[in-house]
Amino acid sequence: MSTHTSPATHLITGAGSGIGAAVARRLLDRGDVLWLLARDAGRAKELAAAFPGAHTVVGDLAEPERLSWALSHQTLPDRLDSLQHIAGVVELGSVGDLTPKVWNATLAANLVAPAELTRLLLPQLRLAQGHVLFVNSGAGLRTNGEWGAYAASKHGLKALADALRWEESGNGLRVTSVYPGRTATPMQEKVHRQEGRDYDPERWITPDAVATTLLTALDLPRGSEVTDLSVRPTA
Repeated sequence: MSTHTSPATHLITGAGSGIGAAVARRLLDRGDVLWLLARDAGRAKELAAAFPGAHTVVGDLAEPERLSWALSHQTLPDRLDSLQHIAGVVELGSVGDLTPKVWNATLAANLVAPAELTRLLLPQLRLAQGHVLFVNSGAGLRTNGEWGAYAASKHGLKALADALRWEESGNGLRVTSVYPGRTATPMQEKVHRQEGRDYDPERWITPDAVATTLLTALDLPRGSEVTDLSVRPTA
């Protein structure tokens, strides 16, 4: 289903669980070439075992300023049909309680790291006239109490995607933001713990449904792009 004869090549963050794992599995099953970002060598081994045939790249999204050095010492794909930003962190808390440490950690992983990773991989994306996909969140469009730091990082991620779309359209790049509502992932389980609520995965979107959304945007014929897409649980 790729637009050229050789298999499409994708680099994915957050492939260890949830939405990222669902997307990686689907792309691998259809014969595409995967490069999976891992925070450290141990995680890279786990990902390589979970997705046989996939390549791994080590780089810690918690430290965006070190990504350039890390990637420069590793083999990278020559061209990239897609870069998929799926990893993210969340820490709930009121503005009155959240410390700079939490703000900085949230913005580093959810906003600065995707910006830096995109910057570093733009040559490969331009070569393939590739696609940058951001898994944002409903919190990237609206904000509730206790969600300030996370929502700020996701509002910023929307701005990053919108700016990138303007800047790179002349190079043939497509840019998509997907805004899932609550999705049945390990992160959602953590959020429920922080909220002091019981977690029932049946109530929320499946990771596979979000993966389908991403693949729909990815597989759209050339000359068209999905810019923003919200996915919500029907319950």
